Amino acid sequence: MANGPIVIAGGGLAGATAARTLRSEGFTGAITIACAEAQIPYLRPPLSKEFLLGKDGEDKVPVVPQDWYRENDVELLLGDPAVELAPGAHRLTLASGRELEYSRLLIATGAQPRQLPLPGNELVGVSTFRTLDDSRRLKEELSDGGKRLVMVGSGWIGMEVAAAARSYGNEVTLLGLEDIPLSGAIGPELGAYFRRLHESHGVQFRLPASAKEIKGSEGRVQAVVTDSGEEIPADLVVIAAGVIPDTALAEKAGLELENGILVDASLRTSSPDVFAAGDVANALHPFTGEHHRSEHWFNALSGGKVAAKAMLGQDATLDMVPYFYTDQFEASMEYSGFPSLAAGSSPLLRGSMEDGSFLAFWLDGNTVVAGMSINLPKVHKHIKALISGRVPVDPARLADPDIPLEELLPEG
Repeated sequence: MANGPIVIAGGGLAGATAARTLRSEGFTGAITIACAEAQIPYLRPPLSKEFLLGKDGEDKVPVVPQDWYRENDVELLLGDPAVELAPGAHRLTLASGRELEYSRLLIATGAQPRQLPLPGNELVGVSTFRTLDDSRRLKEELSDGGKRLVMVGSGWIGMEVAAAARSYGNEVTLLGLEDIPLSGAIGPELGAYFRRLHESHGVQFRLPASAKEIKGSEGRVQAVVTDSGEEIPADLVVIAAGVIPDTALAEKAGLELENGILVDASLRTSSPDVFAAGDVANALHPFTGEHHRSEHWFNALSGGKVAAKAMLGQDATLDMVPYFYTDQFEASMEYSGFPSLAAGSSPLLRGSMEDGSFLAFWLDGNTVVAGMSINLPKVHKHIKALISGRVPVDPARLADPDIPLEELLPEG
């Protein structure tokens, strides 16, 4: 078992990080990564931010350079996804028909964009947004400006792509099912802040509204028809209606599922020697005692490390405070915490939204369960410490910008 072959099904951040951690922890056995895409494992956050905006080139997108896999004797199988898992036989079958024997297996198959059954989905100019190819194509189409983009979806990806498109000088109309964008994630007060930010840059909103039909001519998109009957002209339509965890492999193998693949705090599945990490894993979190499935890069990064150590028999648990970030126009946001614990409570503000730099905290009683910073770098380590330490706070002191956050932490 110690040096038996380890197979990773999925070529994203979680899978690549697991391989890198296995080698850094001294594992010398065979490692194989089976990737669905023809690309080497890459980071997704830049696709809707720095890369899409042209601030970063493709050299900044890979998790590790391609040479790393050869130099560290990691077999990388591109464009050959896993299609069948036989846990009892410790065997994984790939789309090519190749069979891989494993001592331990990591499922890191990620998630797939939710498809909307809209008439006109097949028209040229209509796409979802998930992959590097999606970002390459959209960047090429938007970079000259002058296009009319309709975004279907008012979540993080929809808002980031809308900001990038508008920054290039395109007309942008955004549809969403919520009354206020992002309100499901960060509440109506902060969602309204982001809406005002976008509107100040010329983004138009239709909320709540959904796409009913996509119209076109000669095979190319021309307009989006909403559920109210409004027809919005469009040269491009991007559907960003969320993602669905890619559990097909696990489901066929009979693994326990619940909003993804159900795993314990060490990312073990219901089958011996099979682990899961990243977007697809619904992990037990020691902090809350509940299962949480996160689709953010920090979860994939942390999960890849934890899964690798757990596969090596180490005492490793996914106990970090969830974290994500977004950049939209001049707003740079970082968020740490547990949205499920913050749901339904109003944020406590430190500073002013109108000033463009402020903090927001969500409390459960007198403890912080989530915190957000806008244009205030280098404060998030203190926010994470408040959350993870379950530090009791005085709300008045927490809201006072003249009191440094570190003074609210216990000494030592």
